[in-house]
Formats: sequence, C-alpha cells, structure tokens
Amino acid sequence: MKQSEKHIFINGKIFTSDETCPYADSMVTEGGRIVWIGEKDSMPQEYAEMIAAHPCTENGSSPVTDLKNRRVIPGFVDAHMHPVMLADFRKKITAMPPEINSIEDLTAAIKERREHQAPGEWIEGWGYDEQGLLEKRSPTRYDLDRGCSDSPVSIMRTCAHIRCVNSMALKMAGIDRNTPDPPGGEIERDENGEPTGVLKENARNLIVPLMPQESVEQHVDNLLELGEVLISQGITTICDMGNLDSSDNIPVYEAAAERGFHQRVGVYYMWDFFADDKDFHIPEELFDRNRQIFAAGLKLIGDGSISGRTAWMNRPYYGSDNEYGISVCSDHLVETAISFCRENHCQLSMHAMGGRAISRMVDRACQETSWTSGDIPYVRVEHVTDPSEESIRKAAEHGISFVSQPIFPYAESKSYLTNLGKEWLKECYPYKDMLEAGVCLGFSTDAPATYWSDPSDPFPGLKLAVTRTAADGTDCGKAQAVDIETAIRLYTIGAAQAAGFPDTGMLAPGYHADFAVLSDDILNIPAEDIDKVKVVQTYAGGRCVYNR
Repeated sequence: MKQSEKHIFINGKIFTSDETCPYADSMVTEGGRIVWIGEKDSMPQEYAEMIAAHPCTENGSSPVTDLKNRRVIPGFVDAHMHPVMLADFRKKITAMPPEINSIEDLTAAIKERREHQAPGEWIEGWGYDEQGLLEKRSPTRYDLDRGCSDSPVSIMRTCAHIRCVNSMALKMAGIDRNTPDPPGGEIERDENGEPTGVLKENARNLIVPLMPQESVEQHVDNLLELGEVLISQGITTICDMGNLDSSDNIPVYEAAAERGFHQRVGVYYMWDFFADDKDFHIPEELFDRNRQIFAAGLKLIGDGSISGRTAWMNRPYYGSDNEYGISVCSDHLVETAISFCRENHCQLSMHAMGGRAISRMVDRACQETSWTSGDIPYVRVEHVTDPSEESIRKAAEHGISFVSQPIFPYAESKSYLTNLGKEWLKECYPYKDMLEAGVCLGFSTDAPATYWSDPSDPFPGLKLAVTRTAADGTDCGKAQAVDIETAIRLYTIGAAQAAGFPDTGMLAPGYHADFAVLSDDILNIPAEDIDKVKVVQTYAGGRCVYNR
C-alpha cells in the first residue's frame, strides 16, 4: 500500500488517547494521517463501499486491514532519551545483569575485551549500579586496572552522570591528587587524597576529549539498528536530549532517515558545550517542527541522579546530615540559555531531579513570559523526582511541562531505598498530584540512563505508573498511582504535548497515523502483567513497518 492511498482498518479495539473520543473499532488513513476514526456502524458510505470491494488482510497489503479484535494504541512518544548514545552503548560492555552481577564479573569482561583489541585502545562500558553489584560499592580505578592496565578504560554508571576510569585514563587526563574539582563536579578521592577513578557530574567530562569518537557513518549504522528495536517496541516518536560532547546529532538522524529510519525526532543541544562558542548557530529552517528531524531547543543539566546520590535535594540524603547532592549548572549557563531560546523561540530543557534543582528552574522560568508559539511549553523540566507542592503549582500556572521516567523507581528501587529511605521513596514522582494540579506531564525512559537491560521498553514504566510497585516488589507510593488509560496518555499525547510535537500522540483526524497493535488487551489485563505485553505490529504514517 502506498502512503498516499486510503487505507481502512477495521475490527480493532482502538484506544485513541483522545479524551473526547477514547475508543473506536475502525479508522481510515491517507497520506500518512488519520482522516476518519470511529465505529464501523457509523462509517461514511465511501469507506463502507471500499470494505465491500476489497479483501481484508492482516499485514497492510490490501486497502483494508483486519485488526482481528486486537488492542491498538497510539505509537509511543519517548520524550526523553539519548538514542545515539544508546545505539553506540549497545556495542560496548553492558555492566548490568544478566551479564554483570559483580565487580569481579566486570573485571573479567574488561579482560576479555582487551584480549580482542590492541594495547592503548579504549575499552568502554556502561550501566553499573552499586546496589546491583554483589559488593554493593562502585568499582574503582584499581578494580578496572585488574581487568586492563595497558589501555584506558571508562565504565559509565547507569545514570550517565558518573563514570569510573582506570589509572591509565586518569594519567592521560592529567588527573591526580592535586587536580581541583571542576565547577559542578567531583573527583572522588580516597582517605589519602588520591583519586579513586570515580568522576562525578562535570568531572566525568574531563576525559571526554581523549576518548575516540565514532564516525558519522558508524553512528548512522548503529542508529538504524536501534531504530528497528524502537519500532518493535511501538516507539514512533522520540526526543534526543543531547550528547556528552559537542557533536551534532541532526546530520546523523538525517542520514539515517535517508536509509529508512522511521521515527520523528526532536533534537536538543547540550548547552554546556556550546554556550561559549560565539559561532554556534542553529539554522532557522531546522526549528520547523513539521520536519521528520528538527531542532527542538537547548538542554541544561541542573543536578545529578538519585541513584548516584548527586541530585540536588531540599533535605539531606538518607543517613546523612549534610549531603544534599550537587548543583551542576552555573547561573551564567542558565541565563545564556534563556537568551538563546527566547531569541530563537525554541524550548529550554533542564535536567532536575532533586527539589532544589526543580525549584531553581521553575522559579526562574516563572519570571519569563512564554517565548514559544502555540501550545509548545517554553520550558520543560526533566525527571522531576522530588518536586515541592509550590513547584508543581507554579509549573501548572505558567505552562511549564514535566517529563518523567517511571522506569527509574521500577528498576532502581534498591538505590532509592539506600539513598532516600522507604518513606521518602513513596513521595517521589507524584504523578497524581501533578495531573490534579494541571501540569503538562509526559513519560519517557531516558534510555540508556537506567538500570534495566532493555532500557527503551515502555511497558515496565507503564506498569510502575499503574501499580507503583518496583520490579523487586518495593512499594513506591500507591497513593500516586494512575490508571492504565492515563498512563498510556502520558506516554503518547502527554509526551507529545510536553515536547511540542504537532499532530502526534493521538489517533484522531489530522494526526499522524502512528500506532501499535498489541499482543494483549492492556486495558483489561491484571496490572501485574502490563510488562509482559508485546507489540505485534507497528504502523508509522499508516504504513506497517514492523510485524512480529
């Protein structure tokens, strides 16, 4: 079937994410968009005649597709992830279960990788979490040295805010006991003042200039592989929230799109790497949100992570009297980012997990009037783990969107319990309070920055939002649970609105015909089984691009 031709879908259990018309059993697409949706009995005569004139198929080869009474939902919108990073990380050591369960396992994996490459070549990995390791501690330079001492090694923590490097990498970067902590970062040191190899927040960037960079061609190849994984998970729209370096991802996505990459992408630039570049410029045409690949705005990092104990909190971490986390972003960066976004009418995104980081950004944003067009939020706050009631109220009043990741407490409950305690954990991610206040809220995964072997899978996050129970059974605050329909809306239309994607996230006339056909009726199964649901078909622009 050509995208320009009319295509009729019948006999489905369609959940539209449109609160004015949430259910349907049939829809019609043309030119990549939905032109009609509703009940077959009330279908216009023109479409009824098409059904009578054509055989029904299940794979889109005929103008009429029989959905076989399966549940259909809009394509997922992952409003915060790092796809280029995730695509590249898939080629590196995966430092989490089931492959890695201890520091000894990690050391062995490094040793094995070294056996297959020349001395001096970088060895990289990602994904460890202290609470998921047998030793219940972070690896150090000395652990990594046991795996390899004649090549530099860098293992990124799951949150991507902390990395551990070996002695050779420290030496190459000139980091020793006399090296001062960079602003917004920490070089962890032992009792003798020697660097342990653990580099937190902005300190993790000290070795980035020394690390090898993938070519555009390698990025594109990796991204195309990842794109197929995302399509198989029903993810049709994504936000790329920036790199840990100054590379530009838009050319990578454009090249991938020419070779069949299906997703629409809003790209954000990590302002830390561009703020002092007087020649930095985003061409005006790239801000067109009707493009498949467009520039959405800038990204700032306001603090760290809960699991890494670096998020900037309003109260000290569990078991401490004076440990509040790290404020990463300078006032200069905030002000220059606001100026750029106001001048270019684009979004400003701020990573803020802890209450102090959240209130800092919300309070500053409230001093501005919106600089974006239409209903696009001018400021979006990422993660929003522990917001105050005041921050929630102000965000709702000023049209500031929140983008959060229910996969975090689902997958990282052990770290949350260690760092926050069980009662504080229950107060985190107050989705029900946000919605009742009127906040524009969307869901996402932040893949690969989560302690989950399949970090882009949306279904575990849906399960957490509905059950408020972590993968290990930890109670994550059932008072903040939402129903499954609300959770799906937050992962579709809510995420699209928070990020500013036009005509996306609902199955309604005029909207992109992006949808997923599911293995189970997710609206009518036990909540405990939500994470077992699979996507059996994915349609992008009305065309079947995945068939399980």
